[in-house]
Amino acid sequence: MSAASDTAELAEPVVKTRGYWSGVVRRFSRDPVALTCAVIVLALILAAIFAPYLGLNDPYHASMIKRLKPIGYPGFPLGTDEQGRDMLSRLIYGGRLTLFVGLMPVVFAFFIGSALGLVAGYAGGWINTLIMRTVDVFFAFPSVLLAIAISSALGAGIINSLVSLTIVFIPPIARVAESATAGVRSLDYIDAARASGGGALTIIRVHIIGNVLGPIFVYATSLTSVCMILAAGLSFLGIGVRPPEPEWGLMLNTLRTAIYVNPWVAALPGLMIFITSLCLNLLSDGLRSAMNVKD
Repeated sequence: MSAASDTAELAEPVVKTRGYWSGVVRRFSRDPVALTCAVIVLALILAAIFAPYLGLNDPYHASMIKRLKPIGYPGFPLGTDEQGRDMLSRLIYGGRLTLFVGLMPVVFAFFIGSALGLVAGYAGGWINTLIMRTVDVFFAFPSVLLAIAISSALGAGIINSLVSLTIVFIPPIARVAESATAGVRSLDYIDAARASGGGALTIIRVHIIGNVLGPIFVYATSLTSVCMILAAGLSFLGIGVRPPEPEWGLMLNTLRTAIYVNPWVAALPGLMIFITSLCLNLLSDGLRSAMNVKD
């Protein structure tokens, strides 16, 4: 055996430092509940996206002869609704609008609220007071009532629902972003960046965003299930998605009169809302644990 081989055998093994995100992935992969929920949510999203290619019945085709057929009826695995439309098709197609209206407001609020919170937390002074006191006004109203009030003022429709729900979720995200930024801006490396001549935008972009984005992101993911339930609630009240579009909250509203005739079919949209919101909550908890974000 050569001297080089002996040296290699006697040398200590090199320990590779794992990055932060690789650690997040590793911890998340060890959480079976979070992984299961992620698979369910991903399956719902993929089914909604590729619904036209699944060979489903037309979700808008009505037949009064086949109305309110039970689960397992030939040709309609999940039965039919009050107008004889295929429930399986309407549930899958309904996932498109439900997930879109339930998730996009949180995405919009994440970017807008994070920007407001970062500016308020870093600038301080009268800028912080102006932004955060304006945000506090929205905290005077429960999120449900605020969403209903804004949607009622704007009118029914998908765009108006997106606007109203985005406005509802900007304040809590901005509050979390401001709190996280205020805790970071007084650290030594921020003072060193200022002393070296770094501008405010450069310091926020290079030194602050990377340290506060994790808590903000995890908090935003915890709002997705609430947003989806609020979106379904707006449609249930008639101030969200308009008929005949398939949407779980709207379907729950139109089927409520059939609950005594065919309760199992009438409960399907509510069951989908419950399963999806539960999976989103558990997925958010798993992500919080994986990112090791402390309350």
